[in-house]
Amino acid sequence: MALKITQVKGLVGTKPKQRDSMRSLGLKRIGQTVVREDNPIVRGQINTVRHMVEVEEVAGE
Repeated sequence: MALKITQVKGLVGTKPKQRDSMRSLGLKRIGQTVVREDNPIVRGQINTVRHMVEVEEVAGE
């Protein structure tokens, strides 16, 4: 199982931990989408920035 993560809000005014999580997920711009494998590390990063991203489950890699 994989997760499709899309950034929907900008990083201006966010805390450093949130910016680091977005960078680790590979997101830099609003509207950018990445696909990451579903594991506890990625889930934790998503939880940190859950108000700035949309997450969908996709089959496969």
